[in-house]
Amino acid sequence: MSKKVFVGLSGGVDSSVTAALLKQQGYDVTGVYMKNWTKDMPGFDCPWMEDYQDAKKVALSLDIPIKIYDFEDQYRQKVVDYMIDGYKSGITPNPDIMCNQEIKFKLFLETALEDGADMIATGHYARIVDGHLMTAVDDQKDQTYFLYRMSPDSITKSIMPIGEFVKSDVRKLAQKFKLPTATKKDSQGICFIGKVGIKEFLITELGPQKPGPIVDDQGKTIGKHDGAIFYTIGQRHGLDVGGGLPYYVTGKDMEQNIVYVSTNLNHEQLWKKTLNITQFHFTYPGYDVSSKSMQVRTRYRAKLINCKLSVKGDQAIAELDDQVRAITAGQSAVFYDQGFCVGGGIII
Repeated sequence: MSKKVFVGLSGGVDSSVTAALLKQQGYDVTGVYMKNWTKDMPGFDCPWMEDYQDAKKVALSLDIPIKIYDFEDQYRQKVVDYMIDGYKSGITPNPDIMCNQEIKFKLFLETALEDGADMIATGHYARIVDGHLMTAVDDQKDQTYFLYRMSPDSITKSIMPIGEFVKSDVRKLAQKFKLPTATKKDSQGICFIGKVGIKEFLITELGPQKPGPIVDDQGKTIGKHDGAIFYTIGQRHGLDVGGGLPYYVTGKDMEQNIVYVSTNLNHEQLWKKTLNITQFHFTYPGYDVSSKSMQVRTRYRAKLINCKLSVKGDQAIAELDDQVRAITAGQSAVFYDQGFCVGGGIII
């Protein structure tokens, strides 16, 4: 008897091809649309209904059943509120990582298993090899950076078939399978607010923020910001301070509502060789990193940097071979060993 796999059908081409490949491979496939976010933003209508209709068209074309799981309340609490709280505290959180940890590979997995599934599948660019999370064949699309907080159990119960393909081949497969999403453009932006900028989203949720001073290296006020919450380390654009050389954000004081900047691209706050990490999570429990030279990625698509990693409990320190620019508190550092995603944590 073939295994029952519930595929997260988002209405995009990647998840559509995932469902088609699994059906071709003989799995008993059911599509599931996760209704996570339906709220419209100023100047931007949430496309959830359009995406759901596209997911239904894909299910119809593949002759598979489709369900809808309503996770909106849990998503608001676990992902959206987490992100807003992070910005309010002065860090730059990553909601896509939290969405994978709490919604797709926890809530969706648990709900699907209770609903009769043996496994789940998603359209992520990553590979699962012998129960281990591995980078995708397509370096440019690899999404293990967003998946490193998956539990070992969720890894063994998940399938990610398109991790074996480059994006152009996924598009060709969509045409070969005659999928209605074959020419649909990839979604852009943060997982739930699409093309709306983070600043616009935060203003919608929290209202306008209190203006404050922009202060340079010499302690001189050179401009005014419209809310320290909106600025991240290394940011260059959107400062509106004028003058000759470009300014870069080097720090901020949330209590005093000050944003600190410098024209010095080599400013010590902009470059780091040591990462302090909290909430460290192993995709392989008990993995010994002490004797190995690891590689770390400090943001999505950033180049891999060789490093030494030491972990004690859920705290970790990484000593990098090269300095990395604009390390930002709240973002994730994700570690690799020859293509295997070992785990990672939150930069502090």
